[in-house]
Amino acid sequence: MSVLVTGGAGYIGSHIVRLLREQKEEAVVVDSLASGDASRVGDVPLAVIDLASEQAPRSLRTFIDQHDVSAVIHLAALKQVGQSVEQPARYYRENVGGLANVLLAIEGSSVDRFVFSSSAAVYGSPEASPVTEDAPTNPVNPYGQTKLAGEWLVAAAADAQQLRTASLRYFNVAGAGWPELADTVPMNLLTLAIDAVHRGESPRVFGDDFNTPDGTGVRDYVHVLDLAEAHIRSLNHLADTDVRSTVLNVGTGTGASVLEVLDTLSVCSGRTFRPVVQVRRAGDPATVVADVTRMQEALGWTARRNLTEMVGSAWEASLLARPGMAS
Repeated sequence: MSVLVTGGAGYIGSHIVRLLREQKEEAVVVDSLASGDASRVGDVPLAVIDLASEQAPRSLRTFIDQHDVSAVIHLAALKQVGQSVEQPARYYRENVGGLANVLLAIEGSSVDRFVFSSSAAVYGSPEASPVTEDAPTNPVNPYGQTKLAGEWLVAAAADAQQLRTASLRYFNVAGAGWPELADTVPMNLLTLAIDAVHRGESPRVFGDDFNTPDGTGVRDYVHVLDLAEAHIRSLNHLADTDVRSTVLNVGTGTGASVLEVLDTLSVCSGRTFRPVVQVRRAGDPATVVADVTRMQEALGWTARRNLTEMVGSAWEASLLARPGMAS
Protein backbone atom coordinates (compact mmCIF):
# COMPACT_ATOMS: atom_id res chain seq x y z
CA MET A 1 0.00 0.00 0.00
CA SER A 2 1.27 3.49 -0.81
CA VAL A 3 0.43 7.17 -0.36
CA LEU A 4 -0.04 9.30 -3.48
CA VAL A 5 1.08 12.92 -3.18
CA THR A 6 -0.18 15.11 -6.03
CA GLY A 7 2.07 18.12 -6.52
CA GLY A 8 4.72 16.10 -4.71
CA ALA A 9 7.61 17.65 -6.65
CA GLY A 10 6.75 21.12 -5.34
CA TYR A 11 7.81 23.01 -2.22
CA ILE A 12 5.37 21.59 0.32
CA GLY A 13 4.81 18.29 -1.45
CA SER A 14 8.49 17.36 -1.54
CA HIS A 15 8.73 17.85 2.23
CA ILE A 16 5.77 15.52 2.73
CA VAL A 17 7.27 12.91 0.40
CA ARG A 18 10.60 12.99 2.22
CA LEU A 19 8.97 12.65 5.62
CA LEU A 20 6.91 9.71 4.39
CA ARG A 21 10.07 8.02 3.16
CA GLU A 22 11.86 8.70 6.44
CA GLN A 23 8.96 7.04 8.24
CA LYS A 24 9.33 4.00 5.97
CA GLU A 25 6.06 4.69 4.17
CA GLU A 26 5.72 3.95 0.48
CA ALA A 27 5.13 7.17 -1.45
CA VAL A 28 4.38 7.90 -5.10
CA VAL A 29 4.04 11.27 -6.82
CA VAL A 30 1.97 12.83 -9.55
CA ASP A 31 3.08 16.25 -10.77
CA SER A 32 2.76 18.17 -14.02
CA LEU A 33 6.24 19.64 -13.37
CA ALA A 34 4.92 23.02 -14.48
CA SER A 35 6.39 24.42 -11.27
CA GLY A 36 7.67 21.28 -9.56
CA ASP A 37 11.14 19.78 -9.90
CA ALA A 38 11.57 16.02 -10.38
CA SER A 39 14.94 16.10 -8.61
CA ARG A 40 13.15 16.92 -5.36
CA VAL A 41 11.65 13.42 -5.13
CA GLY A 42 14.69 11.39 -6.13
CA ASP A 43 13.83 7.78 -6.95
CA VAL A 44 10.22 7.98 -5.77
CA PRO A 45 7.90 6.78 -8.56
CA LEU A 46 6.71 9.87 -10.46
CA ALA A 47 3.97 10.18 -13.07
CA VAL A 48 3.94 13.43 -15.06
CA ILE A 49 0.23 14.17 -15.49
CA ASP A 50 -1.69 17.39 -16.04
CA LEU A 51 -4.52 16.74 -13.59
CA ALA A 52 -6.83 19.23 -15.31
CA SER A 53 -6.60 17.43 -18.65
CA GLU A 54 -9.34 15.27 -20.11
CA GLN A 55 -7.08 12.21 -19.99
CA ALA A 56 -6.12 12.70 -16.33
CA PRO A 57 -8.66 10.39 -14.62
CA ARG A 58 -7.71 7.39 -16.75
CA SER A 59 -3.95 7.98 -16.55
CA LEU A 60 -4.11 8.62 -12.83
CA ARG A 61 -6.23 5.52 -12.18
CA THR A 62 -3.71 3.35 -13.98
CA PHE A 63 -0.92 4.80 -11.82
CA ILE A 64 -3.00 4.29 -8.64
CA ASP A 65 -3.68 0.66 -9.47
CA GLN A 66 -0.06 -0.01 -10.43
CA HIS A 67 1.19 1.26 -7.07
CA ASP A 68 -1.59 -0.03 -4.82
CA VAL A 69 -2.45 3.45 -3.56
CA SER A 70 -4.61 3.50 -0.43
CA ALA A 71 -4.44 7.19 0.50
CA VAL A 72 -4.07 10.52 -1.30
CA ILE A 73 -2.62 13.86 -0.22
CA HIS A 74 -3.78 16.36 -2.84
CA LEU A 75 -1.68 19.51 -3.11
CA ALA A 76 -1.47 20.12 -6.87
CA ALA A 77 -2.92 23.57 -7.58
CA LEU A 78 -2.18 27.07 -8.79
CA LYS A 79 -1.65 29.44 -5.86
CA GLN A 80 -0.86 33.01 -6.91
CA VAL A 81 -3.56 35.31 -5.61
CA GLY A 82 -2.88 38.15 -8.04
CA GLN A 83 -2.75 35.78 -10.98
CA SER A 84 -6.06 34.26 -9.93
CA VAL A 85 -7.69 37.69 -10.18
CA GLU A 86 -6.34 38.09 -13.71
CA GLN A 87 -7.09 34.50 -14.80
CA PRO A 88 -10.08 33.25 -12.78
CA ALA A 89 -11.25 30.67 -15.33
CA ARG A 90 -7.80 29.11 -15.42
CA TYR A 91 -7.77 28.83 -11.63
CA TYR A 92 -11.17 27.17 -11.51
CA ARG A 93 -10.16 24.77 -14.28
CA GLU A 94 -6.86 23.82 -12.67
CA ASN A 95 -7.79 23.85 -8.99
CA VAL A 96 -11.38 22.64 -9.00
CA GLY A 97 -11.22 20.67 -12.24
CA GLY A 98 -7.95 19.01 -11.26
CA LEU A 99 -9.39 17.99 -7.88
CA ALA A 100 -12.52 16.64 -9.55
CA ASN A 101 -10.37 14.51 -11.85
CA VAL A 102 -8.46 13.06 -8.90
CA LEU A 103 -11.72 12.15 -7.19
CA LEU A 104 -12.98 10.58 -10.42
CA ALA A 105 -9.78 8.54 -10.65
CA ILE A 106 -10.15 7.06 -7.16
CA GLU A 107 -13.81 6.05 -7.53
CA GLY A 108 -14.00 2.31 -6.94
CA SER A 109 -10.28 2.08 -6.12
CA SER A 110 -8.58 1.02 -2.89
CA VAL A 111 -8.23 4.65 -1.76
CA ASP A 112 -10.15 5.30 1.46
CA ARG A 113 -8.35 8.34 2.92
CA PHE A 114 -7.97 11.77 1.33
CA VAL A 115 -6.21 14.89 2.66
CA PHE A 116 -6.92 18.10 0.75
CA SER A 117 -4.63 21.13 0.68
CA SER A 118 -6.89 24.08 1.43
CA SER A 119 -5.99 27.57 2.62
CA ALA A 120 -6.80 30.24 5.16
CA ALA A 121 -7.72 32.27 2.06
CA VAL A 122 -11.20 30.73 2.42
CA TYR A 123 -11.80 33.10 5.35
CA GLY A 124 -11.16 36.21 3.26
CA SER A 125 -10.77 39.17 5.62
CA PRO A 126 -11.94 37.72 8.96
CA GLU A 127 -13.62 40.06 11.40
CA ALA A 128 -11.98 38.45 14.43
CA SER A 129 -8.67 36.77 15.20
CA PRO A 130 -7.70 34.08 16.17
CA VAL A 131 -9.79 32.49 13.42
CA THR A 132 -11.64 29.28 14.21
CA GLU A 133 -12.76 26.75 11.63
CA ASP A 134 -16.34 27.84 12.32
CA ALA A 135 -15.66 31.43 11.27
CA PRO A 136 -17.56 32.62 8.17
CA THR A 137 -15.92 31.73 4.88
CA ASN A 138 -15.89 34.65 2.48
CA PRO A 139 -12.91 34.42 0.11
CA VAL A 140 -12.04 37.70 -1.58
CA ASN A 141 -10.24 36.34 -4.65
CA PRO A 142 -10.65 33.47 -7.12
CA TYR A 143 -7.79 31.51 -5.53
CA GLY A 144 -9.59 31.42 -2.18
CA GLN A 145 -12.87 30.65 -3.92
CA THR A 146 -11.37 27.59 -5.62
CA LYS A 147 -10.09 26.33 -2.29
CA LEU A 148 -13.50 26.71 -0.69
CA ALA A 149 -15.15 25.00 -3.65
CA GLY A 150 -12.57 22.25 -3.26
CA GLU A 151 -13.57 21.76 0.37
CA TRP A 152 -17.21 21.43 -0.65
CA LEU A 153 -16.32 18.90 -3.32
CA VAL A 154 -14.17 16.84 -0.95
CA ALA A 155 -16.95 16.80 1.66
CA ALA A 156 -19.48 15.65 -0.94
CA ALA A 157 -17.12 12.93 -2.17
CA ALA A 158 -16.57 11.74 1.39
CA ASP A 159 -20.23 10.69 1.55
CA ALA A 160 -20.63 9.55 -2.04
CA GLN A 161 -17.39 7.54 -2.23
CA GLN A 162 -17.15 6.36 1.38
CA LEU A 163 -13.94 8.30 1.94
CA ARG A 164 -12.54 9.69 5.16
CA THR A 165 -11.29 13.17 4.39
CA ALA A 166 -9.56 16.16 5.96
CA SER A 167 -9.22 19.64 4.47
CA LEU A 168 -6.25 21.51 5.93
CA ARG A 169 -6.47 25.28 5.94
CA TYR A 170 -2.87 26.49 5.81
CA PHE A 171 -1.92 29.88 7.11
CA ASN A 172 1.48 31.32 6.03
CA VAL A 173 4.05 28.67 5.16
CA ALA A 174 7.76 29.44 5.43
CA GLY A 175 11.19 27.91 5.95
CA ALA A 176 12.93 24.80 4.69
CA GLY A 177 13.24 21.37 6.25
CA TRP A 178 16.14 20.61 3.93
CA PRO A 179 17.96 23.30 1.94
CA GLU A 180 17.45 21.57 -1.39
CA LEU A 181 13.68 21.55 -0.84
CA ALA A 182 13.38 25.27 -0.11
CA ASP A 183 10.80 27.57 -1.67
CA THR A 184 12.66 29.11 -4.60
CA VAL A 185 9.91 31.34 -6.00
CA PRO A 186 9.68 34.86 -4.49
CA MET A 187 5.92 35.19 -4.06
CA ASN A 188 5.37 35.82 -0.33
CA LEU A 189 6.76 38.16 2.32
CA LEU A 190 9.79 36.11 3.33
CA THR A 191 10.90 34.88 -0.10
CA LEU A 192 10.40 38.35 -1.59
CA ALA A 193 12.40 39.92 1.24
CA ILE A 194 15.23 37.40 0.88
CA ASP A 195 15.34 38.00 -2.85
CA ALA A 196 15.48 41.76 -2.29
CA VAL A 197 18.32 41.47 0.23
CA HIS A 198 20.36 39.34 -2.16
CA ARG A 199 19.87 41.97 -4.85
CA GLY A 200 20.96 44.73 -2.51
CA GLU A 201 17.50 46.25 -2.38
CA SER A 202 15.17 47.11 0.49
CA PRO A 203 12.26 44.78 1.31
CA ARG A 204 8.84 46.37 0.90
CA VAL A 205 6.23 46.77 3.62
CA PHE A 206 2.63 47.31 2.52
CA GLY A 207 1.15 49.56 5.18
CA ASP A 208 2.40 50.64 8.60
CA ASP A 209 -0.86 52.12 9.84
CA PHE A 210 -2.72 48.96 10.90
CA ASN A 211 -4.15 48.61 14.39
CA THR A 212 -1.27 46.40 15.54
CA PRO A 213 1.59 46.97 18.00
CA ASP A 214 4.02 48.22 15.33
CA GLY A 215 1.49 49.25 12.69
CA THR A 216 2.28 46.42 10.23
CA GLY A 217 0.12 43.44 9.43
CA VAL A 218 0.26 40.41 11.72
CA ARG A 219 0.11 36.88 10.32
CA ASP A 220 0.47 33.32 11.55
CA TYR A 221 3.61 31.73 10.07
CA VAL A 222 4.08 27.96 10.16
CA HIS A 223 7.27 26.07 9.29
CA VAL A 224 6.92 23.91 6.17
CA LEU A 225 8.25 20.90 8.08
CA ASP A 226 5.55 21.34 10.73
CA LEU A 227 3.01 21.59 7.93
CA ALA A 228 4.32 18.39 6.34
CA GLU A 229 4.06 16.61 9.67
CA ALA A 230 0.48 17.87 10.04
CA HIS A 231 -0.46 16.23 6.74
CA ILE A 232 0.92 12.88 7.79
CA ARG A 233 -0.66 13.14 11.24
CA SER A 234 -3.98 13.94 9.57
CA LEU A 235 -3.65 10.96 7.25
CA ASN A 236 -2.91 8.63 10.16
CA HIS A 237 -5.82 10.08 12.13
CA LEU A 238 -8.21 9.30 9.28
CA ALA A 239 -7.32 5.62 9.64
CA ASP A 240 -8.63 5.66 13.21
CA THR A 241 -11.82 7.68 12.92
CA ASP A 242 -15.34 7.21 11.62
CA VAL A 243 -15.69 10.90 10.80
CA ARG A 244 -16.20 11.27 7.06
CA SER A 245 -15.07 14.87 6.64
CA THR A 246 -13.28 17.40 8.80
CA VAL A 247 -11.72 20.83 8.36
CA LEU A 248 -8.61 21.83 10.32
CA ASN A 249 -6.55 25.01 10.65
CA VAL A 250 -2.79 24.53 10.40
CA GLY A 251 -0.77 27.28 12.02
CA THR A 252 1.01 28.10 15.26
CA GLY A 253 -1.71 30.13 16.96
CA THR A 254 0.81 32.98 17.32
CA GLY A 255 1.17 36.01 15.10
CA ALA A 256 4.24 37.87 13.87
CA SER A 257 4.18 41.29 12.25
CA VAL A 258 5.81 42.14 8.95
CA LEU A 259 8.49 44.15 10.75
CA GLU A 260 9.14 41.27 13.16
CA VAL A 261 9.72 38.94 10.23
CA LEU A 262 12.08 41.44 8.59
CA ASP A 263 13.94 42.08 11.86
CA THR A 264 14.40 38.33 12.22
CA LEU A 265 15.71 38.15 8.67
CA SER A 266 18.23 40.90 9.46
CA VAL A 267 19.49 38.94 12.47
CA CYS A 268 19.64 35.60 10.65
CA SER A 269 21.33 37.05 7.58
CA GLY A 270 23.65 39.47 9.32
CA ARG A 271 22.50 42.08 6.81
CA THR A 272 21.30 45.55 7.71
CA PHE A 273 18.53 47.08 5.64
CA ARG A 274 15.76 49.64 5.96
CA PRO A 275 12.37 48.43 4.69
CA VAL A 276 10.50 50.68 2.27
CA VAL A 277 6.95 51.39 3.41
CA GLN A 278 4.28 51.56 0.73
CA VAL A 279 0.52 52.04 0.94
CA ARG A 280 -1.43 49.08 2.24
CA ARG A 281 -3.05 46.75 -0.26
CA ALA A 282 -6.82 46.78 -0.61
CA GLY A 283 -8.49 44.14 1.53
CA ASP A 284 -5.49 43.36 3.73
CA PRO A 285 -6.73 42.71 7.30
CA ALA A 286 -4.67 43.88 10.24
CA THR A 287 -4.35 40.51 11.96
CA VAL A 288 -4.96 36.94 10.83
CA VAL A 289 -3.91 34.25 13.28
CA ALA A 290 -5.12 30.65 13.44
CA ASP A 291 -7.06 29.16 16.29
CA VAL A 292 -5.41 25.72 16.37
CA THR A 293 -7.46 24.22 19.19
CA ARG A 294 -9.25 21.71 16.98
CA MET A 295 -5.99 20.40 15.51
CA GLN A 296 -4.49 20.04 18.97
CA GLU A 297 -7.49 18.29 20.47
CA ALA A 298 -8.36 16.02 17.54
CA LEU A 299 -4.86 15.02 16.43
CA GLY A 300 -2.62 15.94 19.33
CA TRP A 301 -0.56 18.00 16.89
CA THR A 302 1.17 21.30 17.67
CA ALA A 303 3.63 23.25 15.55
CA ARG A 304 7.09 22.99 17.12
CA ARG A 305 9.30 25.39 15.16
CA ASN A 306 9.52 29.12 15.79
CA LEU A 307 9.94 32.18 13.59
CA THR A 308 13.73 32.23 13.91
CA GLU A 309 13.91 28.63 12.70
CA MET A 310 11.67 29.43 9.74
CA VAL A 311 13.55 32.53 8.67
CA GLY A 312 16.98 31.09 9.40
CA SER A 313 16.37 27.92 7.41
CA ALA A 314 15.00 29.90 4.46
CA TRP A 315 18.02 32.22 4.49
CA GLU A 316 20.57 29.40 4.68
CA ALA A 317 18.83 27.60 1.83
CA SER A 318 18.95 30.76 -0.26
CA LEU A 319 22.73 30.90 0.16
CA LEU A 320 23.10 27.38 -1.18
CA ALA A 321 20.99 28.38 -4.17
CA ARG A 322 23.48 31.22 -4.87
CA PRO A 323 26.95 29.64 -4.98
CA GLY A 324 29.74 31.91 -3.86
CA MET A 325 27.60 34.05 -1.57
CA ALA A 326 28.72 34.37 2.04
CA SER A 327 26.37 34.55 4.98
